[in-house]
Amino acid sequence: MTAAPPRRRSRATFASVLGELLLTAGALVLLFVVWQLWVGDIIIGAQNNEKGAALSQEWDRMPVPDPPQPTEGPDGTLVVPPPVHPHPADAEIFANMHIPRFGDDYDVNIAGGTSRARTLDKIGIGLYTESKMPGEVGNFSLAGHRTTWGKPFNKIDKLKLNDAIVVETRDGWYTYRFRTLEYVEPTQTDVLLDVPQMPELSTGERYITLTACSPLYSLAERIVAYGVFEGFQPRADGPPASLAPVEVATSSAEGAR
Repeated sequence: MTAAPPRRRSRATFASVLGELLLTAGALVLLFVVWQLWVGDIIIGAQNNEKGAALSQEWDRMPVPDPPQPTEGPDGTLVVPPPVHPHPADAEIFANMHIPRFGDDYDVNIAGGTSRARTLDKIGIGLYTESKMPGEVGNFSLAGHRTTWGKPFNKIDKLKLNDAIVVETRDGWYTYRFRTLEYVEPTQTDVLLDVPQMPELSTGERYITLTACSPLYSLAERIVAYGVFEGFQPRADGPPASLAPVEVATSSAEGAR
């Protein structure tokens, strides 16, 4: 009987080991991307809504602020001006954002400043340094992520004419109504003017401007949503009708912009 030849030991070459390591590293990177762009966003977005809801509940437990007193308007009639808060410090939370089009649970903190490290990544929505305050004549201008870190402005392109954009503070609720949407270059900062893109014009109106990066996952442009002030409701009167849920149509395809 002829003896079987001895088995030859397989030796892992440097190239094969390196290939396996690269495959493993690639899989880990892919998992991180999936986490960062989808799973992490879902978790952070839910956490941001919970933080906003907690602040809303805290305000509800506080003594009800005195409503603003009527003043005489230009035509001699009495008007009730909305209260205007002092400009917040960097990363100081002063308000919550509610947009029924974005969901019944959408309740995101708004803080001073638009830096990623201190405000946009950690809190949610940031107030531009030169912005006016809620209810103040001029442009109340805000920034937020459209992807990652909870993406509070992810659905900004889904806003429809007259959709409510409601800003809640300790005093009550400021309701703005969405008017129009446009895309601009990142350098086009005149969208933040008191009258957006019209430096020589003074209207005495109260505007809101929401800005985010566009297209999705890109810094090439800015998507800008504009709204106009509708009214203020003191906390003593309870939540405004503008917070009522809206019917959101589902779509199988999302726009790239």
